[in-house]
Amino acid sequence: MSMSTSDIELSRRKSYYLNGYPSLAHFIASDRDKSTVVFRRFDRLSARNLLCLQSELAELEAKQDAADQADALGDIATKQNARNWEQVRQRAKDGGREIERVQLAIEIREKLKEYREALMFESTLLSLAPPSQRVLQALRIKFQNITPDDPEGWPTLGGASSNIYDDGNDLVALRTAPHQDRMTTFVRDRLGIFFTARCRSDPIIQDRPADGLTAYVSETKVTIFVTILSTIMSAILLVGAIVSLYIVTSQKARLGMIGGFTVLFAVTLVLLTNARRAEVFGASAA
Repeated sequence: MSMSTSDIELSRRKSYYLNGYPSLAHFIASDRDKSTVVFRRFDRLSARNLLCLQSELAELEAKQDAADQADALGDIATKQNARNWEQVRQRAKDGGREIERVQLAIEIREKLKEYREALMFESTLLSLAPPSQRVLQALRIKFQNITPDDPEGWPTLGGASSNIYDDGNDLVALRTAPHQDRMTTFVRDRLGIFFTARCRSDPIIQDRPADGLTAYVSETKVTIFVTILSTIMSAILLVGAIVSLYIVTSQKARLGMIGGFTVLFAVTLVLLTNARRAEVFGASAA
């Protein structure tokens, strides 16, 4: 099916996104592998919020300790407040001074829940990996609207949001590449130009965006290439070792070849897999 010039122009107009939040959101969402879903953690604000919650709980704890000490100086019935919570609640309903104890307990409960939820959220966030340098560079180029004609560019967002990608240590990637072995990383970073893909949500955009400086690298293509490469290398190591040891008759040469193939196997294991040090030792020994 052919398209007329007017149809193409209409499609291009439909695929246009106003520079700002619309264009940046489209750029992030158009990545098939979602590697550009990167946002700030606001570590400084988060730490300050936790410190404030911690201080509020410390003040509430001090109030509760003071109330316990006051009960210790009271009569026998008052001392029972430390042993019978239902009594405290009943006296509070009757208008006694225990109403302050009940209100304090409720406030502690709510603040403690808020504090612990904040701790869990922060723990989860800190467990997420930061973006790779490749992704961060692409985001900065897109965000700064850098082109070959305008190497300085200008920020897509204004105000305090104009520097959101400046500090790479304060950024978090909500999804990282599934394969992080050295070979895959090398192919993705150094040879990514051979594995570009079209933008999923915009068929008008070709392999490269309009800036001419960034490209979408397909994780699927990279994974397939590395899988084929690792399979070939594994076969070469296995068959090569068997054939070489069969042909060579010298015992000294065989020992040297066994050592060489073992070292080569360990190096290949490190480059092509995510094996830990102990796993590399175990596999090499086997």
